[in-house]
Amino acid sequence: MVIDQDMNFQISEVAVSVEIETPDMTLNIGPQHPSTHGVLRLIANVDGEKVTDVRPVIGYMHRGYEKLAEVRTYPQITSIVNRIDWVSGFANEIPFIVAAERLMGVEAPERAQWVRLVLTEMARISSHLIFMASYPLELGAATPLFFSLRERERVLDLLESVTGGRFHPNFNRIGGIKPAYGSGPTTKKTSMDVPAGFLAETRDAMVKVLETCDEIEDLVAGNEIFIARTKGIGVLPVEVGASFGVSGPNLRASGTDFDLRKKANYLPYDQFDFDIPVGSNGDCYDRWLVRLEEIREAAKIVNQAIDGLPSGPIQAKVPKVIKVPKGEAYVRAENPKGEMGYYVVSEGGSGPYRLKIRSASYSNISMLAWILEGAIIPDIIAIMGSLDFVLGDVDR
Repeated sequence: MVIDQDMNFQISEVAVSVEIETPDMTLNIGPQHPSTHGVLRLIANVDGEKVTDVRPVIGYMHRGYEKLAEVRTYPQITSIVNRIDWVSGFANEIPFIVAAERLMGVEAPERAQWVRLVLTEMARISSHLIFMASYPLELGAATPLFFSLRERERVLDLLESVTGGRFHPNFNRIGGIKPAYGSGPTTKKTSMDVPAGFLAETRDAMVKVLETCDEIEDLVAGNEIFIARTKGIGVLPVEVGASFGVSGPNLRASGTDFDLRKKANYLPYDQFDFDIPVGSNGDCYDRWLVRLEEIREAAKIVNQAIDGLPSGPIQAKVPKVIKVPKGEAYVRAENPKGEMGYYVVSEGGSGPYRLKIRSASYSNISMLAWILEGAIIPDIIAIMGSLDFVLGDVDR
């Protein structure tokens, strides 16, 4: 109680301390089509800005590729699997073709395998450049998009010059590869395996890709806003990631060097010198940095391959009508987004009896509920973007 001397009346001091309790709120994030990722919906329970629980809802793009493949011939299926992860079309074909070859007891000629490897690594570069364009953009930085897409177009021009397709090459054949009939920016049509001038143009393109990696690193790596939005955000311990089946750059960013290019023999990677970039913290920043370093390593592989490309045939002898003997095979490969595998069951016909596809993105987003719990709402975008998933790869 205070006595005011001038006014001669009493003033009461009342200290009010009220803690406002807010009820949990359920937010529907999506379904929307955020550019390259695809249609995804999250049902998130939030307390203020903090996420207490989240449930991803998938299936909006489901196309039934596994069942579609069972009513098609083996050569027809490559046009389907291109579209699973539409950003990595060429790489999707390799493990399926190799599975069919193993069931038939057929091995592609050495030159065909090297061409496959070159184009797979170029697909990896193309996929990671899309990530380098889209991820900073999702966090508010537009400039890296122009650098990344410029080089991606250069790489796609070269892919198109060999395969005739930019997104969906449909280039691999059981026992080898088809002749190149495409025409790129400076190449003429040819019935060879790679067009005239392809090797020199690819060598120049890899120089420019490496220069662009340096430019992107200068733009992004030291940006204080990017660092604040990514460092220490969305930390994924390696044991948690492995328990969810996470693979590829998302798992390597957590500290493991597991890479099927070093562990499996689906392509002759054992003949090349390259490193496996790994992270140390497993956060959004490390996932970005690992992909940047993987572009550099992929360019290193491409340069080695085009410098030592062996001569010889591009197609083994196979029947005109492909019929795969009875049996089953599983082949997995290190695709740009992680492990992609095909389990092929044959009953001796011209198409598979059953086909099971193990796609990378499905496992990579399976841990969304775990990694988003406790995050704040703005970090949802940062974390999800760092996982680099494609919903076609999920809703296969």
